[in-house]
Amino acid sequence: MQDMQLKEILDTIDEMGDLSESAMEAARARQEILAKPTGALGRLEDISIQLAGITGKVKNNMQKQAIVIMSADNGVVSEGVASAPQSVTLSQTINFTRHLTGVSSMAKYFNIDLLVIDVGVKMPIPEVLYAPEMTEHVCADVCCQTGLTQKIVNRRIADGTKNLAKEPAMTEDEALRAILTGMEAVEAIKRCGYDIFGVGEMGIGNTTTSACVLAALCGRSGAEVVGRGGGLNDEGLAKKIRIVDEATRGLDPADVLGILAKVGGFDICAMVGAFLGAAYYKLPAVIDGYISAVAALAAVRLAPKAAGYLFGSHLSKEQGYLIAMDALGIRPFFDLGMRLGEGSGCPISFKIIETACATMNGMATFAEGAIDADYLEEGKKGNFF
Repeated sequence: MQDMQLKEILDTIDEMGDLSESAMEAARARQEILAKPTGALGRLEDISIQLAGITGKVKNNMQKQAIVIMSADNGVVSEGVASAPQSVTLSQTINFTRHLTGVSSMAKYFNIDLLVIDVGVKMPIPEVLYAPEMTEHVCADVCCQTGLTQKIVNRRIADGTKNLAKEPAMTEDEALRAILTGMEAVEAIKRCGYDIFGVGEMGIGNTTTSACVLAALCGRSGAEVVGRGGGLNDEGLAKKIRIVDEATRGLDPADVLGILAKVGGFDICAMVGAFLGAAYYKLPAVIDGYISAVAALAAVRLAPKAAGYLFGSHLSKEQGYLIAMDALGIRPFFDLGMRLGEGSGCPISFKIIETACATMNGMATFAEGAIDADYLEEGKKGNFF
């Protein structure tokens, strides 16, 4: 049943996931007549054109924003590959809803909504903090609206994955359940009328699972994709590299679902589903850091057209990040030396994307500004811009 659902999702993206070429051409044409030298706004122009392709509209408003955070634990931490205890996954998952973490403090400041989902936190979360559904009725002054829940959504598959150094992290059925949870999250985001969303995570040990997935997808060694995560010492780093090499030996890069099940995490699988959901529901999505980039790559390997719906955020300090982004063909927006995870790069990226919309929507054309653009012709002919 779930396998059939995933096949239908991938078939739909393959059939209907193309960006609107006519809208992108219209957006390029508008950029050419805005009162500025050709290409003067650089990547902001590229962003506005890509958004046009996603939405089918030249002018867009990306002000209603959400970040989905997938929380889960990883059995491989028993091998000593993480510097933090698994209790941090539990604490931070709860703290997201209290706006006490890095990403949630930014989200509160910018009025960005969070959708926090437990797909496999090892330690029990108090039942009172759970919500059974991703949306709830929000009573405003004049009407009752549907909004994202403010609690933790319970989609717990198991109490963390198994130890991938000794056995498959999960079954393929469990991987599919997590992927479909990510799809469900984007459906809820779409139903609530959000313009854009970002994808983050929380799960101690997930830089190891990400390194495994990336190594398997790209045929890389552990030394190429493994970093220190949250602050691993030299002994732990050497062990982490060895585990990645041993766990990924012989895996078929084309078997994405098999890779995710054998060496991934519930959080990564759910993030894969969220990125697939971006293409399926035609919403722009922002990649956060290393774990998010690896999940995006897995999604694009399953559905290549999904890449057109994705934007990079920050340049992660984690070693394998650029390998994943290069494989995606996506450049990050900025480098602030960040390595937090959680989706913390997404709020900053939303502001950059809003800026691209503001210039496309609000700038005068040469005609509207009563500017004679003839002075630019020589530069255009000589390709001097």
